[in-house]
Amino acid sequence: MRYVGENDTIQLRQGRRGPCAMLFCSLEGGSIVIPRYTSKEMGSIWTEENEDRTMVKVEILACEAMNKLGIVPDDALHDIQTKADFDLDRVHEIEKTTNHDIISLLTAVAEHVGDASKYIHKGLTSNDVKDTAMGVMMKASADILIREEKELHAILKEQAVKYKNTLCVGRTHGVHAEPMTFGLKMLLWMSECERNIERLELAKKYISVGKLSGAIGTYSNIDPFVEKYVCEKLGLEPVRIANQVVQRDRHAFYLSTIAVCGATLEKMATEIRHLQRTEVREAEEYFAPGQKGSSAMPHKRNPITCEKICGLARVLRGNAEAAIENVALWHERDISHSSVERIILPDSTILLDHMLRKMQGIISKLLVYPDAMLRDLNLTGGLIYSQNLLVSLVGKGVLREDAYQWVQRNAMARWMKGADFKTNVEADPDIANYLSKEEVEACFEPKHMLKHLDEIYARFGL
Repeated sequence: MRYVGENDTIQLRQGRRGPCAMLFCSLEGGSIVIPRYTSKEMGSIWTEENEDRTMVKVEILACEAMNKLGIVPDDALHDIQTKADFDLDRVHEIEKTTNHDIISLLTAVAEHVGDASKYIHKGLTSNDVKDTAMGVMMKASADILIREEKELHAILKEQAVKYKNTLCVGRTHGVHAEPMTFGLKMLLWMSECERNIERLELAKKYISVGKLSGAIGTYSNIDPFVEKYVCEKLGLEPVRIANQVVQRDRHAFYLSTIAVCGATLEKMATEIRHLQRTEVREAEEYFAPGQKGSSAMPHKRNPITCEKICGLARVLRGNAEAAIENVALWHERDISHSSVERIILPDSTILLDHMLRKMQGIISKLLVYPDAMLRDLNLTGGLIYSQNLLVSLVGKGVLREDAYQWVQRNAMARWMKGADFKTNVEADPDIANYLSKEEVEACFEPKHMLKHLDEIYARFGL
């Protein structure tokens, strides 16, 4: 089956199990990820072929370690190193009889290796091999996600500098609050992106582990040296203790971190969607020449990519919940987690990778309209400067409750009757007793409210 990525294609076979089988949009495979969301780079990690070859690599390295311990003879190790191979179709054929994925792979490899295959998998359990291979695959996927987060961070940094002084209105509860700059929005997102990078780095550390400690983690038939050797060669850390599996709190943290990263992207996408509304239109997604917004309405310019990101973020949160459910297993292990992981690990990494790449494009090509921002800044006739008036009156010795009442009554006249706020304030006898016309005028100056802008940017070295 041909699996089409965002810009590339990769050839995959219909798999029968494991994370590698999850790229297919089929009931048998179980995955909901579809080709349009899968990059060649991330998708190749989760192919059945790659998973099986990674497990074979674990087996070969284990034999190398046992050779150093004098358990596997040199000639046998040479045969294992040079002949260990398999054909995926043959693995599938064997599994029709065995109904066991790892045994089927080992049997297919043994057919190539011959007599020396008796040393392969010695003292190991299936999850020694599978969980260690999964550690390699999750680490590789984490590296991609971290790289893409860093690229998004760089783009946000550039836009934060570009729009540092571009005035716009800040909104709370969807209602105009006070002046700010569009660059501050970008800086805020950049800051959150930095934390997501830190979270991914920590999550990568937690899942970059392996175990080769036998059926219940006691090293009953294998020397701990084998585990240490294999993990070192694969760039993993041996877990300090395990039962039959690497403990799933690690996977839950990884998937939860991915969900948090997705939530950040959803936050950004939601803001852009609001800013793109016809009544606002302060910013919008890039609309390419020849692009169509609607099959029925030729005038439409819809924030479809932002909407997609918001939708996919929901999938990531659902997958994170499933990962948390996988933490509690019966005794030293059952397989209730296995079927879940075959879906959520590839799906979540593939989706976040896609979302990050899309958001990079959105932010780098974002259409920004400063004139519309100034228009909306002045939409309420100066109501956004009410706190300046309140603070100025209090500074003159007015009780805060009195000052609040004086300013609010003039603000409500604007809201309910359309009266000019500034004119009414200047004519208000209570306010006029404390503030001159010049002092009132100064309260309606946005730059005063942004006097610490440079200080905020300096915190980020900007």
